[in-house]
Amino acid sequence: MWGGRFADGPSAIMREINASIPFDKRLWRQDIAASRAHVAMLGKQGIVDPADVEKIDQGLAQIAADYEKSGPPEDLSLEDIHMTVESRLAVLVGPAAGRLHTARSRNDQVATDFKLWVRDAIDAVIAGLDALQAALLVRAEEHAATIMPGFTHLQVAQPVTLGHHLMAWHAMIGRDLSRFTDARARMNRSPLGSAALAGTGFPIDRHMTAAALGFDGPTGNSLDSVSDRDFALDYLMSATQCSLHLSRMAEEFVIWASQPFGFVSLPDAYSTGSSIMPQKRNPDAAELVRGHSGRIAGCMVALTMTMKGLPLAYSKDMQDDKPPVFEAHDLLALSIAAMTGMVETTAFVPERMRAAAEAGFSTATDFADWLVREGNIPFREAHHITGRAVKLAENEGVPMAKLPLEALQAIDPRIDARVYTVLTVDASVASRMSHGGTAPEQVRARIAEAREGK
Repeated sequence: MWGGRFADGPSAIMREINASIPFDKRLWRQDIAASRAHVAMLGKQGIVDPADVEKIDQGLAQIAADYEKSGPPEDLSLEDIHMTVESRLAVLVGPAAGRLHTARSRNDQVATDFKLWVRDAIDAVIAGLDALQAALLVRAEEHAATIMPGFTHLQVAQPVTLGHHLMAWHAMIGRDLSRFTDARARMNRSPLGSAALAGTGFPIDRHMTAAALGFDGPTGNSLDSVSDRDFALDYLMSATQCSLHLSRMAEEFVIWASQPFGFVSLPDAYSTGSSIMPQKRNPDAAELVRGHSGRIAGCMVALTMTMKGLPLAYSKDMQDDKPPVFEAHDLLALSIAAMTGMVETTAFVPERMRAAAEAGFSTATDFADWLVREGNIPFREAHHITGRAVKLAENEGVPMAKLPLEALQAIDPRIDARVYTVLTVDASVASRMSHGGTAPEQVRARIAEAREGK
């Protein structure tokens, strides 16, 4: 490719360190699509003879068909997928193949191919997250009124519904979707035609190739176009945040599946056993999702560090942009699929959830709120009174609703029998009617809104 400048070929070490074909062969579909758009434009602009354009296009179509069956070969002497395709094209169509690279460089070629791949990856992630959200909506509707404890500091805090908890996950995934959607919109400008760094003197039509490849238009600065990897970093940062959410969801499945909690029974399809303890049902799928988040974050840090000190325009360091993106995408896709499967098939155990909610003095805030409403007591004083009631119930080993009225009135004479109407977990949950609250009516309203796309 560049032998005219050099008397000797590269050493074996140089061939190995310089070659990217072992990983960038994943770009073959995008490379062929961009080349077909490029040569069509060259023909329309009168830069390449129509007969050669037809030969090149047919040759590229043949290569695509061949690669679809058996994948591209790995020849380190050809360095990358771009030269691998061009070399095969030369075999198929002869000297005409050499005209394909008119008015472009590998710099704008790889930037275009990689953008197309990342855009496809985003579309795949969005589809996966849509499916996860759909699964969450189904299960949230099923359990809109199922009582469970809400936690802070992993201590029982207030009663909530399982549907409300699942819709919290839905909201987290919704933000991930928005990040990927924003990243896709921001990246959707075509670098093709920027050439090495300065543009080209040929009368190309960059708007034509941009439209053919589904971009909103061409990029506006050739220097930036070939050196930009913000789109890859946007993807990795969105993937990192998404993986953190998936990890938090997975962690809750791990906790809920443990015997002390017993809130869920994970399906066999997402569990494993032990090589020595026959009774074990390990939540390995959830644990691996949790573990993948660290690797995905590591991929994001790796590319961030690669790009942090590079001057304009292209440097060979940027060849290392693809492995972390490919790895992160594979891990993220697998994590999304695993979490979707667990959400769809996990058996929840409502009686264990309810018992935990009732056992943790989770209606104490309702007691304090009642004192404020009915006794006209300042909240801080009501908080203190309620704390004394909780301590008494704890000492007696009973829930607050089982404390005798006389014992409560000994704490504060303003308490009367009406307080018992707010001390059940059902009453507590039903009262949380503020927008976004845990009341079953509110949960069902948010599910309806989500289904309507609001």
